[in-house]
Amino acid sequence: MAEHGIAQTTHDHPAVFRVEEGLELKAALPGVHTKNLFLKDKKGRLWLISAAQDTVIDLKRAHRAMGSDRLSFGNETLLWETLGVRPGSVTALGLINDLERRVTFVLDRRLWEAAVVNFHPLINTATTALDQDSFRQVLTQLGRDPIVVDFGALD
Repeated sequence: MAEHGIAQTTHDHPAVFRVEEGLELKAALPGVHTKNLFLKDKKGRLWLISAAQDTVIDLKRAHRAMGSDRLSFGNETLLWETLGVRPGSVTALGLINDLERRVTFVLDRRLWEAAVVNFHPLINTATTALDQDSFRQVLTQLGRDPIVVDFGALD
């Protein structure tokens, strides 16, 4: 990112595999921390949802807001083939590896509006903080326009 003039700060830390892990570590880092779900719908389309770590995502309702069919979790092989990451390291930054654009990116409105967002930089032993301008620069560099969903407002 730095080679593209995108401001970011990366903090190394012990491996974190789930949102619940490392809460005290995250508390020391400013910004909104994320959870990222790699999903597949019943038609075989792949999806990546990036949301604030405490956002509740009801997959039985979310698919309608996203424009997908019913959702289930994608397998590790597909995750590696498309985003180049392993379970526990799923991140919006993995979209850099989706050269065939097989994955549709869905973003929680809270992240779209946050001053600073935090993602794993393809590995779960670090966290990269991006201010909103930098995050949008990353999306522009990747040629990605996310589907922004207010998961908190789903009925």
